[in-house]
Amino acid sequence: MSNMLVSVSEHLLGPGGLTIEHLPAVLADLAGPGIDAADLYFQSQVSETWALEDGIVKEGSFNLDQGVGVRAQSGEKTGFAYSNAITADALSQAARAARSIARAGQNGRVQAFSSPLVKPLYAQDNPLDVLGRAEKVELLKRIDVATRALDSRIKQVSVSLAGVWDRILVAANDGSLGADIRPLVRFNVSVIVEQNGRRERGSHGGGGR
Repeated sequence: MSNMLVSVSEHLLGPGGLTIEHLPAVLADLAGPGIDAADLYFQSQVSETWALEDGIVKEGSFNLDQGVGVRAQSGEKTGFAYSNAITADALSQAARAARSIARAGQNGRVQAFSSPLVKPLYAQDNPLDVLGRAEKVELLKRIDVATRALDSRIKQVSVSLAGVWDRILVAANDGSLGADIRPLVRFNVSVIVEQNGRRERGSHGGGGR
């Protein structure tokens, strides 16, 4: 089992008293009579946004969301259920709700989990923790000053910085098991330029994982 799979599963499942070993039973219950395929999608997302307009902080937000999506397929029909809580009871209720799309058919089976070894594309560190909140605001203010110094025609500057840190875990009744960590940071500068009584807006942004 890869370090990423261990780290992500402990983060998502551990607080609710669950481990990867609990998932086959949930999938077996979900992949009951009439269900052709079933999977569980766990996700935790931390996001933060800072926006500066004319040197003044206009927005500062921080959000933390997590939950599990449950899907069951029966022929052309698909049942979905979602829970913010990641506990044994919540998973069972979501599985029953998703499975209710079908009532007859062959018994479902869950194969033993197999997680292929893949090379991580991104570091596991949280990009939101690289700088403190005061440092992020100070960075935006410095960019605001530097942008205005580029051209005397610049009359208004808006600067924003946004970051997201996703951790996901997917398990399916065909034995598929995978995890991923997806960091993303985006930076954007927008300016309004005035010349000969006319105003024009321009922007530039960039982001990376």
